[in-house]
Amino acid sequence: MAKMKTHKATAKRFKLSAKKKLIHKICGQNHFNAREPGKVTRAKRLRLQIAKVDEKAFKALIPYC
Repeated sequence: MAKMKTHKATAKRFKLSAKKKLIHKICGQNHFNAREPGKVTRAKRLRLQIAKVDEKAFKALIPYC
């Protein structure tokens, strides 16, 4: 059986935590942040966990992580 290919765009955006949970960074943190309140800027620094419903689809795209 052939080796499965990793979807590189997904691998760059999502990481597996130590407990095998998928986490991602909140989008919209590259530029135009001066107009946002500090509360929003600080909230965007956090990492979020993917919903359980979507986790199976994302893990299929990143088989070897």
